[in-house]
Amino acid sequence: MPTPFRQILTVLALILALPSAALAFDTRASAAWVYDVATQTVLLEKNADVPLPPASMSKLMTIDMLFEALRDGRVTLDTRFPVSTRARMMGGSTMFLNETDRPRVEDLIKGIVVLSGNDACVVVAEGLGGTEDNFARLMTERAHALGMKNSIFANASGWPAPGHRMSMRDLGTLALRLITEFPEYYHYFSIREFPYDNRAPDNRHNRNPLLGLGIGADGLKTGHTSEAGYGLVGSAVQGERRIVFVISGMDSERARAEEAERIVNWAFRQFALKTVATQGDELAQAPVWLGEAESVPLVMAGDLRLLVPALAQEGLKATVSYDGPIPAPIRAGQPIATLRIETPDVPGQREVALVAGRDVAAGGPWVRVKAAAERLWAQALIAAGATGVVGQPGALPVQPGAVSGS
Repeated sequence: MPTPFRQILTVLALILALPSAALAFDTRASAAWVYDVATQTVLLEKNADVPLPPASMSKLMTIDMLFEALRDGRVTLDTRFPVSTRARMMGGSTMFLNETDRPRVEDLIKGIVVLSGNDACVVVAEGLGGTEDNFARLMTERAHALGMKNSIFANASGWPAPGHRMSMRDLGTLALRLITEFPEYYHYFSIREFPYDNRAPDNRHNRNPLLGLGIGADGLKTGHTSEAGYGLVGSAVQGERRIVFVISGMDSERARAEEAERIVNWAFRQFALKTVATQGDELAQAPVWLGEAESVPLVMAGDLRLLVPALAQEGLKATVSYDGPIPAPIRAGQPIATLRIETPDVPGQREVALVAGRDVAAGGPWVRVKAAAERLWAQALIAAGATGVVGQPGALPVQPGAVSGS
């Protein structure tokens, strides 16, 4: 077989008319990350991978550990945990627990999510990990195993501590996990108030400023310390779309609320969800080596939905790449190429696999004789000083070019 070469084709007209680019968004947060779940598209990132003090937003990791324990059957919603003196002495936001209490796991979930209870976090940490220090170590190990490499936990509550850090992308990744992996428990994040035992009537409201605004917000967690500023991990659903976002470093509760709402409106209003290619659409042809046919169609394995700017003058930039020629036999549905798409004003690029549109059986003896002759001819031309396709000896004479999709 000749040396495979990387073939790159420009795909034109994936969208015949794209909606001027989306209005640029300059967030006032010192760090931020905004993500569209349906299309797996990062809409905005600002200092997204910088480890920063997360304040109470890191309580989401404590919640994740508790949800995992529920899923594994180690605890139930009715399991009761003891309250230590250490937990009772926690300052800041609390459930006002004391050593005579035996709160249920479900009460502790609500106490962490709605009341941001530092005491509840210590109770969970000691109940699952023996000590808070051991639990923090387990949190860090679990976060790294889940791909959150810029997260280190010194405690379960987000109380200011040297080295207690998370990045905005890690917080967003964690939020996505809580939404997708634990749908049976996610509803706790939209609870508006939790008057636990009526101990503190003025401390029963959820601090998430977006709940109840009618914009589809249903979670997740606020945070504030003097070092971290005001932050929020949020999510909202409108129609077929869900966005997840994280902001940090705001200078007041009001600024946090305004910026969070501004991000939600921007994410939903400045981008439209469009189907740009459907299952079975042929986007290109790839050459075949020693097959009964000289090429195989490259088709979409499924529908491709993208976010595009809602006002557009420039279109998508889409390319197909593969290592070819493709050796026969080839199965219909076999992944053999990659479609890469860049959208104006959306950071990064989207990649999806393209598959063979039909079977291509191996060719007979005549095909092999013909291929050998072509290879010898190409080598003779190269030896004579001619330039072969993409300058590589032995490559079949297939020229790259623009093709049209649908």
